Amino acid sequence: WCRRTDELVDGPNSSYITPKALDRWEKRLEDLFEGRPYDMYDAALSDTASKFPIDIQPFRDMIEGMRLDLWKSRYRTFDELYLYCYYVAGTVGLMTVPVMGIAPDSKASAESVYNAALALGIA
Repeated sequence: WCRRTDELVDGPNSSYITPKALDRWEKRLEDLFEGRPYDMYDAALSDTASKFPIDIQPFRDMIEGMRLDLWKSRYRTFDELYLYCYYVAGTVGLMTVPVMGIAPDSKASAESVYNAALALGIA
């Protein structure tokens, strides 16, 4: 899903992508989280979302990063860049932790694991 989302704004058809197209992609995301996938790739994520405690918000946030890609390519401050990195990469860590899980005998808190996954994406 992440690759497909990124390809919308960076792929061969990116010149045809508009904010409305990303709105439709977000609606599609909501549908697949509600068990209404559009194709086999959506079905794989829909199935995964039904089996693991995946939050939809990081997925929405990634789409927000793609919206930035439509009109912005330079960041004046580190804070602006950090937010962009969160949207397009940090979100991946937040999406995957529920699937990969945390070892039952881990001494790390769930919060620290999520923070580490987020930091890895931003890095």
